[in-house]
Amino acid sequence: MFPEFTLRYARLPERFYAPFTPLPVPEPRLIAFNRPLAEELGFDLAAFDAEEAAVWFAGNVVPRGAEPVAQAYAGHQFGNFVPRLGDGRAVLLGEVTDRHGRLRDIQLKGAGATPFSRGADGRAPLGPVLREYLVSEGMHALGVPTTRALAAVTTGERVFRTLPEPGAILTRVAASHLRVGTFQYFAARGDEEAIRTLADHAIERHFPHLLESELAGREEGERYLALLEAVAERQAALAAQWMGLGFIHGVMNTDNCSIAGETLDYGPCAFMEGYDPQTVFSSIDEGGRYAYRNQPWITQWNLARFAETLLPLIDRDQERAIERATAVIKAYEGQYEAAWLAVMRRKLGLVREEEGDRELVEALLETMHTARADFTQSFRYLAQAVGEDAPALLTLFPDEEGIREWLVRWRRRLASEDVAASEIAARLEAANPLYIPRNHQVQAAITAAEEDDFGPFETLREVLAAPFTEQPGREAYTRPAAPKERVLRTFCGT
Repeated sequence: MFPEFTLRYARLPERFYAPFTPLPVPEPRLIAFNRPLAEELGFDLAAFDAEEAAVWFAGNVVPRGAEPVAQAYAGHQFGNFVPRLGDGRAVLLGEVTDRHGRLRDIQLKGAGATPFSRGADGRAPLGPVLREYLVSEGMHALGVPTTRALAAVTTGERVFRTLPEPGAILTRVAASHLRVGTFQYFAARGDEEAIRTLADHAIERHFPHLLESELAGREEGERYLALLEAVAERQAALAAQWMGLGFIHGVMNTDNCSIAGETLDYGPCAFMEGYDPQTVFSSIDEGGRYAYRNQPWITQWNLARFAETLLPLIDRDQERAIERATAVIKAYEGQYEAAWLAVMRRKLGLVREEEGDRELVEALLETMHTARADFTQSFRYLAQAVGEDAPALLTLFPDEEGIREWLVRWRRRLASEDVAASEIAARLEAANPLYIPRNHQVQAAITAAEEDDFGPFETLREVLAAPFTEQPGREAYTRPAAPKERVLRTFCGT
């Protein structure tokens, strides 16, 4: 059933990973399978059998051609450096080449205690598996670079966190699982050879243009500086997209920062409802380090840690290497600001760039903050307010004066676009989702699944697959949580 594996990561030097065979589970049962993604990856769906698939996706049988490994990495966790982390409950089966010619990792998450587990059980509870499945696939449908969910199985075991919970395993697909923390692992050991090998691997896999361009004929340090620039550019674009959706990652440690520029590791993540830039959901982020408003600058901080690992490759003269790398990290600020403003212009139905656009965006956000207006609804309802007042939008603002004043400014700006109101409305609906993975709805699906009712999970999965298109009969999925439904704390599941 599986496509042919390649083993590029497993063919790196042995200090990059630990061989690990997934630990069998007693009663694997397939509870979710992403057929469109499987087809994209080249799976033989004609030979698909749910019971057989459960065995594969539980790790009870290793697919032919796979050589499972747990990857080594380090990381700054809430600002504190830990020199040895690694895949404590995940195993990389290998890579496959999808139908578009792209190399994709296939990883089992929750496959048992690896040599990197540090005393943990290596398992995953059902709740975090379903949360990652729903949110990662929801993010993909929203157009955000992300790891994907291919399958989920229950294991027939109970795992113990605060209370015993059903066990599960997620099959995750990624452009790669290379992290800032992967580079930090070798930098902490002074292993320059490994850093060079890893950087070359990252360039070949994610930025092959750096080998094919004019950089190929220039001094070696230029290539590694260009790698830093390329990663920074992707991270700036990713952070801007998060901010444009009200998404809060929750645990932006350097070991969760993908070199490929994908959203990686959905632990205590959530989508903000009432707009407040200081919003935090993660139960372990007591100081608000990874609050919504901090995400762009934590991304820059993570990139600075990445830059530190590359200094010996960028230039043998340390002062010159620091100067060149610092310029890249400083340039991130402008890259992020440009990416964010492009995202927000699109959310306001604007194509042309004009002075004053930033102030227009900030004025709306300030008005939303004062009213604690729902982030997603506020932008979505703009499509109804292009030519006249929209009752749905006004209901989000108890004091209508502020939003009415802003609407006058916005409509004046729309006039300079010189297109029909219907085209503006279409732009707005294409840019602003109607459905997002709202925290209370995700939790309701999890709670039902823990009682072996996967109906709410399946329905929510269907809704999130088409986030911009109105789905009659599913109006409840557009609404923020009622006071008694609010889920204000989220958890990692480890």
